[in-house]
Amino acid sequence: MNPEFLRYSCQIALPGFSEYTQQLLQNARVLIVGAGGLGCPAAQYLTAAGIGTLAIADNDIVSVSNLHRQVLYTPADAGKNKAIIACERLQKQNPGIKLVPLDVRITSHNVMEMISGYDIILDGTDNFDTRYLLNDAAAIKGKPVVYGAIYQYEGQVAVWNVENEAGKRTPNYRDLFTKVDASQIPNCAEGGVIPTLAGIIGCMQANEVIKYITKTGDLLAGKMLVFDAQTMQSRVIKIGDKTHSRITKLVETIDIPTISVADLKNSLLQNTVELVDVRTAEERAAFDIGGMHIPLSDLEVNDFEMDAADRIVFYCASGKRSAEAVKIVKKKYPDAHIFSLEGGLKAWNESAG
Repeated sequence: MNPEFLRYSCQIALPGFSEYTQQLLQNARVLIVGAGGLGCPAAQYLTAAGIGTLAIADNDIVSVSNLHRQVLYTPADAGKNKAIIACERLQKQNPGIKLVPLDVRITSHNVMEMISGYDIILDGTDNFDTRYLLNDAAAIKGKPVVYGAIYQYEGQVAVWNVENEAGKRTPNYRDLFTKVDASQIPNCAEGGVIPTLAGIIGCMQANEVIKYITKTGDLLAGKMLVFDAQTMQSRVIKIGDKTHSRITKLVETIDIPTISVADLKNSLLQNTVELVDVRTAEERAAFDIGGMHIPLSDLEVNDFEMDAADRIVFYCASGKRSAEAVKIVKKKYPDAHIFSLEGGLKAWNESAG
């Protein structure tokens, strides 16, 4: 056996595997977008399996509330960039592969260049804008995407945009979800998630990447696996053999102006901003930091009036719904001085601790 492959001897011994198969992994270039609950376990096992080049893209920072499910980080990493810390840890685990940290937010302006150098993309994102952007860019470029999503006790895994035997592409995210109203779907910070589910789904995603690269097993292409962590039951839903969506261009990314907790606190001391809480009445009753209360659902159906000179900060639990609020108001007041509280009340409470 090639001495370089000694650490991989157990997987090389598998039926259908060989040193040639391991070489396929070593030659592969994989991009993980999102170094959170899904990206962490996926990256750990792809690193251990010997993926030759593994890039991790995430411009977010580690927060204490991430630690229960984002197992690459420690409390000492709070405030540091996820992609950089993840790559540093993983490089120690396997010095024989190349790890590429990408401390960058993926937008419609850079996504095509970002994915062009990689064989397959693993979607570990936690927001719909980036998920659709990755899906659409991959469809245009002809790149497969391994999709994963988690919420509370349920997870999903699928492989999009694989070339089938007829030379066509298998379904992608838009074939299943033409459009999602992101404001109506809570994320993990708001709706909760059992931490083990992140590990299970992230590992399943890594498994699909390995299967794709080594051409072994039956890919979750044209179908979706749905897993329930409470019952430990899973089912595979058939989607179809080919895509019916025609994607020719990207949706323009909207830049959301944000404000940090530190800057907001300073502005409040100077009385230079107005606050708007876009959470539900139940959430506000439990805790708030002041300001008007306009739930996001009301903001969408009612006209929001503001003066051109107003400087307004929208806030919610994590910053997701407040970002949606900024989008809504920006449509009516494109030049308005409005911001989303970065990290939401989660970041506010952590700063107090």
